[in-house]
Amino acid sequence: MQRDLTQGKILPVLIRFSIPFLISSFLQTFYGLADLFITGQFYGAAEITAVSVGSQIMHMVTLIIVGLSMGATISISHEMGTLSGKINRAEDPDCKRTYGHIAEILGNAILLFIGIAIVLLGILVGLRSPVLMALRTPTESLESAKAYLTIVALGIPAIAGLNVVSGVFRGMGDSRTPMYFVAISGVLNIGLDNLFMGPFGLGAAGAALATVIAQVFSVFLAVLTLIRKNPGIHLKRADFRLNSGITNKMLHIGAPIALQDGLIQISFLVITAIANNRGVDIAAAVGIVEKMISFIFLVPSAMLSTVSDISAQNVGAGKYDRTRETLRIGILICLGFGFVIAVLVQFLAPVTMSWFTGDPEVITYGAEYFRTYVLDCMIAGVHFCFSGFFTAYGKSSYAFIHNMISVIAVRIPGAYLTSMWFPSTLLPMGAAAPLGSLVSVIICIYFYKRLKRAGFALQLHTR
Repeated sequence: MQRDLTQGKILPVLIRFSIPFLISSFLQTFYGLADLFITGQFYGAAEITAVSVGSQIMHMVTLIIVGLSMGATISISHEMGTLSGKINRAEDPDCKRTYGHIAEILGNAILLFIGIAIVLLGILVGLRSPVLMALRTPTESLESAKAYLTIVALGIPAIAGLNVVSGVFRGMGDSRTPMYFVAISGVLNIGLDNLFMGPFGLGAAGAALATVIAQVFSVFLAVLTLIRKNPGIHLKRADFRLNSGITNKMLHIGAPIALQDGLIQISFLVITAIANNRGVDIAAAVGIVEKMISFIFLVPSAMLSTVSDISAQNVGAGKYDRTRETLRIGILICLGFGFVIAVLVQFLAPVTMSWFTGDPEVITYGAEYFRTYVLDCMIAGVHFCFSGFFTAYGKSSYAFIHNMISVIAVRIPGAYLTSMWFPSTLLPMGAAAPLGSLVSVIICIYFYKRLKRAGFALQLHTR
């Protein structure tokens, strides 16, 4: 299972690691849409809305957990990097010591995420009613949405557990095994969706129950796989004693990422509210484009994690030249992919909009918005790679800072002002996102030079 990411040519290593991660991201997005589709096969708008609103809230909770789990992933990657050239020699004394440190990181991560899961579960259950009211959930969907959130909240410990275990695999250079967990969970979820919402008639609660069961099964499978495929990792009682050095490092890396993801999701909600105030046609157009953009952004997102995980092992090995080469290749891939997609969208925007609606007004507005917004895929890919690079060096706060400045200073005010100044078109409003990313890139270059002056030295330690 372990893979030494400190050896060999960077491009093949990067491609092998990124493709399973990309597939995992695609499957997660697809299964989320499948939940809504299956709900629509058995129920009307009220249950569809309940599942849609509830899943949006859970998506934010999941992103927080995923961001926090990056702290464990990077910590493990640093440990594995110290074994450059020895990863497959479990009998080596250095390997045994490293596996012991990884077991301690895993034990501390389990304790930390048990606490996080309990807190998030309590917040979600306690605040579900005011949150649903704040989101203007229709009255006919309110009770179903409450039931959905109550049940999926019980699955938060499973979400935390799955991300911790998947983080262990990725930290050890294996992005393929977590992909299998996602695939199995999704297939089980779809099968249970049809059972619980069809013959059992449980409505939105059935969709939530299917999700929780699939998550619990996946984390059980993940733990068994970790035990079987990692004979060198032996958890002991002592590993479950909180070590301030380990937990502080995990939080130092993971907390800024979680805050960054939460801030970005809030900005999406604000921009959606701005679009909603401009009428139903524009609201529909923006909503459709946001869905398409979310698929396109799977590639830059996968590259962020790939650059982060590969660079982290090389940081641990002290191979800083390889981290810079990983960053360079990641940026080139994102620029190339983004450029091709941006060119295609200039010609195919109306066609892609027509896949979702036949309304000519919505198609026109959506095509305008899509043509400028899609440029963000190319520019954001650059700062995504920088964010992954900074995270590998324990500087995830850099990623939070540039995203916060971009969102607060450019994206949200840009979307608002262009909607006021250009009420008859969405072309300028779509440009707010790439302009915000351009600001992020400039800030990232500054932080990169700052890190370079420091000699690219990792200043965080787990022990």
